[in-house]
Amino acid sequence: MGVGLVPLFRRFVPPFEALIARRWASRIVGGLTAFGSLALAERERWPLWLPVALGAGISIYFALPVEPYLGWAGIAALATVACVFAVSGSENSALRAFLAVAAAMLLGFAIAKIRTGMVAAPILTQRMGPIALDGRVEQAELRGKGIRFILGDLRSPRFSASNVPARVRISVRAATPLPQPGSWVHVTAVLAPPSSPASPGAYDFGRAAYYQRLGGVGYAFGRPKSIARVREPSFRDRVSLLVEELRSSMTTRIHSVLPGSTGGIASALITGNRGAISDEDEKALRDAGLAHVLAIAGLHMALVGMGLFWVVRAGLATIPSLALRYPIKKWAAAAAICSSSFYLLISGASSASTRAFLMLATMLVAILFDRPAFSMRSLAFAAAIILLLGPESLLEPGFQMSFAAVMSLIAVAEWEATRPARDAVLGPPALAEVRRYLRGITTTSLVGSVATIPFAIYHFDRTNHYSVLGNLLAMPIMGFVAMPAAALSVLLMPFGLDAWPLRVLGWGIDVMLFVGRWVSGLPGAASVVSAWPISALSLVSLGGLWLGLWRRRWRWLGIGPIMAGVSLAYAIPQPDLLIGRDGLTVAVRSADGSLKLLRPAKDKYSANEWLKRDGDEHAADAAIATRKDGVSCDPFGCVAKANGGSRIALVLKPDALLEDCARSDVVVSAVPVRHACEGPKLVFDVFDVARSNGYAVWLGPPLQYESVEEDRGRRPWSAQLKPRRAQYRRIRPTSFP
Repeated sequence: MGVGLVPLFRRFVPPFEALIARRWASRIVGGLTAFGSLALAERERWPLWLPVALGAGISIYFALPVEPYLGWAGIAALATVACVFAVSGSENSALRAFLAVAAAMLLGFAIAKIRTGMVAAPILTQRMGPIALDGRVEQAELRGKGIRFILGDLRSPRFSASNVPARVRISVRAATPLPQPGSWVHVTAVLAPPSSPASPGAYDFGRAAYYQRLGGVGYAFGRPKSIARVREPSFRDRVSLLVEELRSSMTTRIHSVLPGSTGGIASALITGNRGAISDEDEKALRDAGLAHVLAIAGLHMALVGMGLFWVVRAGLATIPSLALRYPIKKWAAAAAICSSSFYLLISGASSASTRAFLMLATMLVAILFDRPAFSMRSLAFAAAIILLLGPESLLEPGFQMSFAAVMSLIAVAEWEATRPARDAVLGPPALAEVRRYLRGITTTSLVGSVATIPFAIYHFDRTNHYSVLGNLLAMPIMGFVAMPAAALSVLLMPFGLDAWPLRVLGWGIDVMLFVGRWVSGLPGAASVVSAWPISALSLVSLGGLWLGLWRRRWRWLGIGPIMAGVSLAYAIPQPDLLIGRDGLTVAVRSADGSLKLLRPAKDKYSANEWLKRDGDEHAADAAIATRKDGVSCDPFGCVAKANGGSRIALVLKPDALLEDCARSDVVVSAVPVRHACEGPKLVFDVFDVARSNGYAVWLGPPLQYESVEEDRGRRPWSAQLKPRRAQYRRIRPTSFP
């Protein structure tokens, strides 16, 4: 058959073009052959891609516009098993690698769907209250000048048996004592569903709350009142409450010695409770590149675990009868595993601290069994375990930034190991050690900052520029003063002797805060950046993984996706019109390219989020449009001329509806429109906004829009969309690519 096609190819394709085609075909074949050879040369690195494939399967699940049926998880699980058996029965390396990746992706999809079903619980669909509510305190923390706690085992006459949320989170704005975890309280509160994103693509608190089984959030009137226990907790509840009670008592003890933000940072370092840190101090540390100090991760776990390992081993080494007869190194490793396990327990077991614990435990277990520890493999092992236990962790900024930073540091360390060693030591040995320490801080700060910049932009819309300086000044205090004092205070806390190490810890924190405030106050310390789309972050992440996981020269091909992702981030335009979920908070892009609010925002959270995601550092109150911006308002509504000439009208009263509909291109109406608005290209009324929780509009051409709920999809954590009414004139909903 192939021989018969050759004459036809020569007949219909001119000889010169055929020659070019053959050359290109040979180049493609040669490129694929070289690619395969490079892949085979690095086959020992192939297992590192299995957690990536697992995460890809999880990403596919969360990217779906509709919730898949549970049967698809069963099919994916069966296909995973089939791929595993096929891998064991195949001798072709390329086929085995393909099947292994397919199995990991299918497994990721299946566990994400199963996990979603396991945590399913009723979610409030509308605002309720004030209502009388009884419940058991599961967690409690200081929050600003008040407190915030989570209630479970809810009892209220306003709930039916089928719609009782598993948990609700309630804030008390007045100063009040923290209720103890496990205690039962009565509270009068206003509850609302977990909030939807401020705009399409923004942070989805509702999705995060779903996996925490939070069915509602709200605030209380007055203080919670203690009541008698309604039911006895189960064994599992008793274990979790015991841990929470320990964390709460330790946090309370810390705040009794160290009040204010200093105590908040101290409790963040020890128990993972960050509620008492002031917004100003948290912003200063973030802009100085020191925000990683507040998240218990590799630095904290290493200082606690390896610090105890060194202390125990050094202490046992001073006893010759033990050091010469017994494996004191293994004893020290066992002690370090126990101490780091306890630290993980009291710190809240976040994804970053779990990753750090798993990596440290892998290394310590290797010591116990006289095996070498592979850092990149331990990182891959930690990622796989976290994703299998909680696939939703993949979407958390802590998971993404933690693994990106550690992978980059390990990749740089592996590259350094291949370079020739420098035998020459200049100056005294002590000075050389100082230079080595400072060089290590500089390298880790620089590499970690560069690796986490894309994720900081995507999640927080800002980046800092002096993180190396901040870490050079603050990390010596953190490593030699704060963390040793924190570990000592935990050891002495049961004996009531923790006051003086806590004060030493407070002194170290105050110095670190001074550094953070000074560095963040330097000109250009931080900047707000316009929001990146998920497609750009995905390309940058793929390029970063290619750079970090391979070791040969072809790793530099990862620069291509990174550059493509950065280009895409700035090529996709920002929305020209944003409509809040209240239907009254509206922002339009003015002639100078900035977002302006048509009137003072009722939903200030959404307005501030819009400005931040647009790369604007102004607060909502400072971004209200004036006549100079082409906006005029009266008690009946507002009219704006957007960038590009489109006329936007915000209708507040029915009397203005006919006039604005006759003269405007886009109408946002806070009153029902019914059949009274046929002229504009696009109309949003109060019912549309209530149903879809807000909109983003691109005035084009072409004119396109997307609602918040369309972006979220029909998922268990999103509102149930209803079709729009056909009698209104609307363009077809289209997501901007």
